[in-house]
Amino acid sequence: MDLKQYVTVVENWPKEGISFKDITTIMDNGPAYKYATDQIVEYAKKVGAELIVGPEARGFITGCPVAYALEIGFAPVRKPGKLPREVISQEYDLEYGTNTLTMHHDAVKPGQKVLIVDDLLATGGTVEASIKLIEQLGGEVVGCAFLIELTELKGREKIANYDIFSLMEY
Repeated sequence: MDLKQYVTVVENWPKEGISFKDITTIMDNGPAYKYATDQIVEYAKKVGAELIVGPEARGFITGCPVAYALEIGFAPVRKPGKLPREVISQEYDLEYGTNTLTMHHDAVKPGQKVLIVDDLLATGGTVEASIKLIEQLGGEVVGCAFLIELTELKGREKIANYDIFSLMEY
């Protein structure tokens, strides 16, 4: 299936010069959403994932159905103040400034094989911070799976030491 036909490209959103890749038009098409999920499920099986981790918010949309299909757990990575129990945190760089991600302190068991699932690999900052959180808890990142990879932003370089699976490249 050619998933690109289900991605809506929105020019100049959220600001001038950005060509936004909208995945909601994959999600609202049952067969396309199932196909994309099934492809990541097969990858997760190949790498031996025991837990799926997804950064908010689109990592929830893409990661939860994968975890469900595999009958394994899902752990969210969120912005500060969004998780109700004790958390660990990781700061990461943005184009202008920094941001922080958090994860429950007990979300990953030592030695657990973790697959990070998100909608998009752009600059790699979010996934790199997620990797650091997982490894801080003793988890082993066995791969990173994305619906879309924006190759010109070179996010792959930031996480080059990890196995990367992308369904589409732009």
